[in-house]
Amino acid sequence: MKRTDITNLFPEATEDQINTIMGINGNDINNAKKGFDDLQKSLKSAQDALAQAHASNKEKELSEALEQLKTVSGELDAMKASEAIRKVRESVAEATGVPAHLLTGETEDDCNTQAQAILKFAQPSGYPSIKDSGEVTVTPKKTTRDSFAEWFNQLS
Repeated sequence: MKRTDITNLFPEATEDQINTIMGINGNDINNAKKGFDDLQKSLKSAQDALAQAHASNKEKELSEALEQLKTVSGELDAMKASEAIRKVRESVAEATGVPAHLLTGETEDDCNTQAQAILKFAQPSGYPSIKDSGEVTVTPKKTTRDSFAEWFNQLS
């Protein structure tokens, strides 16, 4: 996400608001990268444990290492899939100007469809046409005072 993306979508945003949004986005990216790095370290650790178990030929350690490897490998695959989806959403967001956090699709086509729907919804439809502009088109034949007096006399 870039500052221009925010200002294009929300021209009235102040510098503080833009800084806040950019900070939140940066934190999200850093958290995702940290989780990714942690999972890679865990995977490396599991692979090392597996290599040690093979070398020492200890069945229990080997089975535990295999389990840990399967778990970490599954988490890493899920993280990679999540990262791929994030990249797709960011590329569609950059191309369309719709913030990535509004997109929930997992494919580029789904995200493009959502972005177009969001853009269509966000466009103002304009003001309704008014038939009566408020101008007086008929000039009264009597004054307001005469009309009121006539009405009052009819009541009596």
